[in-house]
Formats: sequence, structure tokens, C-alpha cells
Amino acid sequence: MKCERVVNAVITGTVGAGIQETERTMNCVVCKHRETRPGQVTVTLQRGDTTVILKQVPAEVCQNCGEYYLSDTVAGHVLSKAEAAVKSGAEVEILRFAA
Repeated sequence: MKCERVVNAVITGTVGAGIQETERTMNCVVCKHRETRPGQVTVTLQRGDTTVILKQVPAEVCQNCGEYYLSDTVAGHVLSKAEAAVKSGAEVEILRFAA
């Protein structure tokens, strides 16, 4: 069983420096031990009383430490879905990612 990490981010802002375009293979900036590979992750965002969980999000994933990197396009979709959940007044929203 793989442990998923929780990302606390301001939904209306930039998720952070961990988001990079992944058109080419890259080395993990966290552990620096392995190259990333295409995969799917679960992304958790929180703002105020709202928690949004998106499953099956496409990402580049480090095979060593599990750190993941979202493309700009995917990050934009994630933030849009999260913002919609906040506007709807959801306390907890669990969604399957679909671009």
C-alpha cells in the first residue's frame, strides 16, 4: 500500500515550485536519486473548511521517493476543479480526475 502525501495549497494561487512541465524525463528534485516516470497520483488540496481529493491525476512520479510533478495543464485542471468545489460550499469533495 502506497502512502499518498497531502499538499496544502491556496486553491486560487500557484500550487508551488513542485509543478513543472514534464515533456522529458527528469530527475527528482527532492531525493535526486531517480528519474521520474509517468503515473497517476492522488492530490489533496485544502482551503478553509474545504478539502478536495482528486484521484487518478496524471503526473511524473519519482520511483524512489514518490514525489510527483504535475504539468501546467494538469495543474490548471486540478485548480479549476478545486475552485468549483469551494464555490459549491463542499466540505469534502472526492473526484476522479478527467481532463
